[in-house]
Amino acid sequence: MPQPPTVPAHCGARLQLGLPAVLTVLLACPAAPEPSPREAATERKDSAAAPDGDTNTDTDTAGPQFVAAADSGDIAELVATELKRADADDRQLLVYVGASWCEPCRYFHAAVEDGSLDAVWPRLRLVEFDLDRDRDRLAAAGYSSTMIPLFAVPGPDGRASGRQIQGSIKGPGAVDQLRPRIDGLLRMASADARSRAR
Repeated sequence: MPQPPTVPAHCGARLQLGLPAVLTVLLACPAAPEPSPREAATERKDSAAAPDGDTNTDTDTAGPQFVAAADSGDIAELVATELKRADADDRQLLVYVGASWCEPCRYFHAAVEDGSLDAVWPRLRLVEFDLDRDRDRLAAAGYSSTMIPLFAVPGPDGRASGRQIQGSIKGPGAVDQLRPRIDGLLRMASADARSRAR
Protein backbone atom coordinates (compact mmCIF):
# COMPACT_ATOMS: atom_id res chain seq x y z
CA MET A 1 0.00 0.00 0.00
CA PRO A 2 1.46 3.34 -0.95
CA GLN A 3 2.32 5.70 1.91
CA PRO A 4 1.18 9.31 1.84
CA PRO A 5 3.98 11.73 1.20
CA THR A 6 5.70 12.81 4.35
CA VAL A 7 5.62 16.41 5.44
CA PRO A 8 8.45 17.83 7.44
CA ALA A 9 7.48 18.30 11.10
CA HIS A 10 7.89 22.07 11.03
CA CYS A 11 5.36 22.37 8.11
CA GLY A 12 2.71 20.40 10.00
CA ALA A 13 3.10 22.69 12.96
CA ARG A 14 2.43 25.68 10.71
CA LEU A 15 -0.71 24.03 9.34
CA GLN A 16 -1.97 23.20 12.82
CA LEU A 17 -1.44 26.76 14.04
CA GLY A 18 -2.63 28.33 10.80
CA LEU A 19 -6.03 26.63 10.53
CA PRO A 20 -7.28 27.62 14.02
CA ALA A 21 -6.07 31.18 13.47
CA VAL A 22 -7.86 31.43 10.12
CA LEU A 23 -11.06 29.98 11.59
CA THR A 24 -10.91 32.40 14.52
CA VAL A 25 -10.59 35.37 12.19
CA LEU A 26 -13.41 34.16 9.94
CA LEU A 27 -15.84 33.18 12.69
CA ALA A 28 -15.13 35.82 15.32
CA CYS A 29 -17.78 38.33 16.31
CA PRO A 30 -17.17 41.93 15.31
CA ALA A 31 -15.48 44.06 17.94
CA ALA A 32 -18.47 46.40 18.05
CA PRO A 33 -22.15 45.71 17.42
CA GLU A 34 -23.65 46.84 14.15
CA PRO A 35 -25.02 50.38 14.49
CA SER A 36 -28.77 50.92 14.49
CA PRO A 37 -30.23 52.57 11.38
CA ARG A 38 -30.30 55.90 13.24
CA GLU A 39 -26.66 55.58 14.40
CA ALA A 40 -25.52 54.67 10.90
CA ALA A 41 -27.33 57.67 9.39
CA THR A 42 -25.91 59.99 12.04
CA GLU A 43 -22.38 58.67 11.47
CA ARG A 44 -22.72 59.22 7.71
CA LYS A 45 -23.97 62.77 8.22
CA ASP A 46 -21.36 63.57 10.87
CA SER A 47 -18.55 62.42 8.61
CA ALA A 48 -19.65 64.83 5.88
CA ALA A 49 -18.90 68.19 7.48
CA ALA A 50 -20.51 71.30 6.09
CA PRO A 51 -18.26 73.62 4.05
CA ASP A 52 -17.78 75.89 7.06
CA GLY A 53 -16.64 72.91 9.16
CA ASP A 54 -19.82 72.73 11.20
CA THR A 55 -20.74 69.10 11.91
CA ASN A 56 -23.79 69.77 14.08
CA THR A 57 -26.47 67.85 12.21
CA ASP A 58 -29.15 67.49 14.86
CA THR A 59 -31.67 69.26 12.66
CA ASP A 60 -30.75 67.12 9.65
CA THR A 61 -31.30 63.73 11.27
CA ALA A 62 -34.52 62.14 10.11
CA GLY A 63 -36.69 60.72 12.83
CA PRO A 64 -37.83 61.70 16.29
CA GLN A 65 -35.44 63.77 18.38
CA PHE A 66 -35.45 64.28 22.13
CA VAL A 67 -34.46 67.71 23.45
CA ALA A 68 -33.68 67.44 27.15
CA ALA A 69 -35.29 70.25 29.11
CA ALA A 70 -33.22 72.38 31.46
CA ASP A 71 -33.36 71.41 35.13
CA SER A 72 -34.76 74.81 36.10
CA GLY A 73 -36.47 77.84 34.65
CA ASP A 74 -39.87 78.68 33.29
CA ILE A 75 -41.24 75.80 31.22
CA ALA A 76 -43.53 77.99 29.10
CA GLU A 77 -40.55 80.14 28.04
CA LEU A 78 -38.42 77.09 27.33
CA VAL A 79 -41.15 75.41 25.25
CA ALA A 80 -41.91 78.66 23.35
CA THR A 81 -38.22 78.91 22.42
CA GLU A 82 -38.15 75.26 21.30
CA LEU A 83 -41.35 75.81 19.31
CA LYS A 84 -39.72 78.66 17.34
CA ARG A 85 -36.63 76.53 16.79
CA ALA A 86 -38.74 73.59 15.61
CA ASP A 87 -40.65 75.83 13.18
CA ALA A 88 -37.34 77.14 11.78
CA ASP A 89 -36.04 73.56 11.42
CA ASP A 90 -39.29 72.34 9.78
CA ARG A 91 -39.98 70.04 12.74
CA GLN A 92 -43.16 69.27 14.64
CA LEU A 93 -42.87 69.81 18.38
CA LEU A 94 -44.58 67.94 21.18
CA VAL A 95 -43.97 68.20 24.91
CA TYR A 96 -43.10 64.77 26.33
CA VAL A 97 -43.27 63.94 30.04
CA GLY A 98 -41.95 60.60 31.25
CA ALA A 99 -40.02 59.01 34.09
CA SER A 100 -37.30 56.40 34.42
CA TRP A 101 -39.67 54.03 36.26
CA CYS A 102 -42.40 54.27 33.56
CA GLU A 103 -42.44 51.08 31.47
CA PRO A 104 -44.25 52.52 28.41
CA CYS A 105 -41.84 55.48 28.54
CA ARG A 106 -38.86 53.10 28.39
CA TYR A 107 -40.35 51.25 25.39
CA PHE A 108 -40.99 54.55 23.60
CA HIS A 109 -37.45 55.78 24.32
CA ALA A 110 -35.95 52.53 23.02
CA ALA A 111 -37.98 52.77 19.80
CA VAL A 112 -36.82 56.36 19.21
CA GLU A 113 -33.20 55.55 20.03
CA ASP A 114 -32.98 52.45 17.83
CA GLY A 115 -34.43 54.33 14.85
CA SER A 116 -37.51 52.16 14.42
CA LEU A 117 -39.75 55.27 14.41
CA ASP A 118 -37.66 57.31 11.97
CA ALA A 119 -39.89 56.56 8.98
CA VAL A 120 -43.06 57.00 11.04
CA TRP A 121 -42.27 60.49 12.35
CA PRO A 122 -39.31 61.87 10.37
CA ARG A 123 -39.88 65.47 11.57
CA LEU A 124 -40.86 64.95 15.22
CA ARG A 125 -39.05 66.76 18.02
CA LEU A 126 -39.93 66.11 21.66
CA VAL A 127 -39.07 68.49 24.47
CA GLU A 128 -38.47 65.98 27.24
CA PHE A 129 -39.35 66.53 30.88
CA ASP A 130 -39.03 64.20 33.86
CA LEU A 131 -42.21 64.00 35.93
CA ASP A 132 -40.35 63.44 39.21
CA ARG A 133 -38.04 66.42 38.69
CA ASP A 134 -40.38 68.82 36.86
CA ARG A 135 -43.88 68.13 38.24
CA ASP A 136 -44.44 71.57 39.82
CA ARG A 137 -42.97 73.52 36.88
CA LEU A 138 -45.05 71.48 34.43
CA ALA A 139 -48.25 72.16 36.39
CA ALA A 140 -47.48 75.89 36.43
CA ALA A 141 -47.36 75.83 32.60
CA GLY A 142 -50.56 73.76 32.37
CA TYR A 143 -48.92 70.42 31.56
CA SER A 144 -50.55 68.04 34.00
CA SER A 145 -51.90 64.53 33.73
CA THR A 146 -52.86 61.56 35.84
CA MET A 147 -50.76 59.13 33.77
CA ILE A 148 -47.53 59.10 31.81
CA PRO A 149 -46.16 59.18 29.24
CA LEU A 150 -47.74 62.52 28.46
CA PHE A 151 -47.52 63.93 24.93
CA ALA A 152 -48.89 67.45 24.54
CA VAL A 153 -49.25 70.02 21.78
CA PRO A 154 -47.85 73.30 23.10
CA GLY A 155 -49.57 76.61 22.52
CA PRO A 156 -47.69 79.45 20.79
CA ASP A 157 -46.80 80.91 24.19
CA GLY A 158 -45.27 77.58 25.32
CA ARG A 159 -48.09 76.83 27.73
CA ALA A 160 -50.20 73.68 27.37
CA SER A 161 -52.86 73.92 24.67
CA GLY A 162 -55.06 71.30 26.34
CA ARG A 163 -54.55 68.87 23.46
CA GLN A 164 -52.71 65.90 24.87
CA ILE A 165 -52.64 62.16 25.31
CA GLN A 166 -51.54 60.37 28.43
CA GLY A 167 -50.71 56.85 29.49
CA SER A 168 -50.24 53.64 27.57
CA ILE A 169 -50.33 49.92 28.05
CA LYS A 170 -47.42 48.14 29.66
CA GLY A 171 -45.24 45.77 27.68
CA PRO A 172 -43.81 45.66 24.19
CA GLY A 173 -47.12 46.78 22.61
CA ALA A 174 -46.88 50.24 24.20
CA VAL A 175 -45.37 51.93 21.15
CA ASP A 176 -47.95 50.42 18.79
CA GLN A 177 -50.71 51.60 21.12
CA LEU A 178 -49.24 55.13 21.24
CA ARG A 179 -48.66 55.55 17.49
CA PRO A 180 -52.20 56.38 16.29
CA ARG A 181 -52.75 58.64 19.28
CA ILE A 182 -49.51 60.56 18.64
CA ASP A 183 -50.47 60.77 14.94
CA GLY A 184 -53.66 62.56 15.99
CA LEU A 185 -51.69 65.03 18.10
CA LEU A 186 -49.31 65.69 15.23
CA ARG A 187 -52.23 66.50 12.95
CA MET A 188 -53.35 69.08 15.53
CA ALA A 189 -49.79 70.43 15.82
CA SER A 190 -49.64 70.79 12.00
CA ALA A 191 -52.88 72.75 12.00
CA ASP A 192 -51.49 75.01 14.74
CA ALA A 193 -48.26 75.57 12.78
CA ARG A 194 -50.24 76.55 9.68
CA SER A 195 -52.28 79.05 11.68
CA ARG A 196 -49.07 80.52 13.24
CA ALA A 197 -47.60 80.95 9.75
CA ARG A 198 -50.54 83.12 8.60
